[in-house]
Amino acid sequence: MKHVEDLLKSLFVMASMVESRDPYTGGHLWRVSQYAWLLADHAGLDRSEMARISVGGFLHDLGKISIPDHILGKAGPLSDEEFAVIKTHPEVGSRLLSGHPLAEMVKAAVLSHHETPADTGYPHNLVAEDIPIDARIVGICDAFDAMTSNRPYRRGMPVARALAIIEENLGQQFDSALGQMFIAMGRQGQLDHIVGHSEEGIPVQECPMCGPTIVVTRKQHHGDHVYCRNCGNEAEVARTDGRIQLQFTGKRGTPADLEPDLDIDLIADFVHSATQVLDSAGEAA
Repeated sequence: MKHVEDLLKSLFVMASMVESRDPYTGGHLWRVSQYAWLLADHAGLDRSEMARISVGGFLHDLGKISIPDHILGKAGPLSDEEFAVIKTHPEVGSRLLSGHPLAEMVKAAVLSHHETPADTGYPHNLVAEDIPIDARIVGICDAFDAMTSNRPYRRGMPVARALAIIEENLGQQFDSALGQMFIAMGRQGQLDHIVGHSEEGIPVQECPMCGPTIVVTRKQHHGDHVYCRNCGNEAEVARTDGRIQLQFTGKRGTPADLEPDLDIDLIADFVHSATQVLDSAGEAA
């Protein structure tokens, strides 16, 4: 089991490094993995399948390591040429997994999460049931989080609006049966504890100067400093009555302060939980 944990951790660290390059996507991988776990559960899948799909949700954007920074952080809609570059990331992610001992476990989510039932997705224009269930689930969760999170050119939309868009596109962009399950979960409030959070109980903060997300981790205490990875603004963490707020100091971080700071504790917990589920499923089999 320790061997599997180490292999998973290597992938999770790589995915987290990719995410840290984009100042707007803090917590995206965690949120997608959590949504994917819940949707797989509601779809009646067993715990080993839920764990596999949740892991795929965390790793789905691995291929964005090849996307230039000026495209990842562009403060406006992408041009056709830039979008063509973005569309390369599933196959890049699949190639990155090539030869990794756990590649087959997560390849479907990484390679096919942008495929759509109506044959309008990429990279292989798969249709309906030809799209692996891992990718169908992660695709819904990825799109929902993109809609409800801030982006350089727009504010995140309300949950109700994002669910309505999914509903309008059932059978076209989103799997009908899984999409209906996800919509029902959202309208019942079962996603609210994940929306706008970077981990359980910790809301994503926002830079008041330029807008990107600022992630506060569980290891950061009252009075610790955090930084906007886009403009360098320094803020002090204030934990009061169980709430987290940022008080901006007016200072800017040094280059060392602005280095990517991975949440190793979160990664370790996620990897350990997933490994336990996968290991117990293997023993049962």
